[in-house]
Amino acid sequence: MTNVSRETAVLTAYPEAKTGLTNFARILETTAIERGLLGPGEAPKVWDRHIGNSIVLETLIPEGCSLIDIGTGAGLPGIALGIIRPDLAVRLIEPKQRGVEFLEETINLLGLTNIQIHRARAEEMHGQLVADVVTARAVASVAQLIAWGEPLMEHHGKLVLLKGEKADIELAEAKPTMRKHGLILDEVVFLGEGLLLEPTRAVVLNRK
Repeated sequence: MTNVSRETAVLTAYPEAKTGLTNFARILETTAIERGLLGPGEAPKVWDRHIGNSIVLETLIPEGCSLIDIGTGAGLPGIALGIIRPDLAVRLIEPKQRGVEFLEETINLLGLTNIQIHRARAEEMHGQLVADVVTARAVASVAQLIAWGEPLMEHHGKLVLLKGEKADIELAEAKPTMRKHGLILDEVVFLGEGLLLEPTRAVVLNRK
């Protein structure tokens, strides 16, 4: 499936978000790469590896939730989810100034009023910010993401992590951290089959 056909598939699945997703894709293909937030070879992969990989998480997020995205970088998955789910109150945590500037410009260009940005490391927001769902994508190991993310979870909240092939190894290594933070593994689920070249692997953790 080519990038064009993946774009068509994604927009067919989310027709109400066509304009927002298309504009976001163009920003990722140009500005995000120019500023080093995505690699130089990522433009052909934007619809599959970045936008598609992110938006399929929405099936795990109940309506009207608050969401924190840790180390969001180019706004993935946070901005992508905010585009297709205007019911979500999204908070992006990004420590790097160049990332924050890109995020501010992007949400302004896209007219997204349901997204706020916090320039900080995740641990600096402990005790200041909580959400129903905390997400992270490829920024650290499962154990580290638990340490960063659990204090940001509401009591009833959940941690949703996009992970690669080493997810099972990382989960095994994270067991002591899970116990320390009072979390249990809910599921490891594959999302986007038939839509993406490679389905998104999501690790979902809940409180005991």
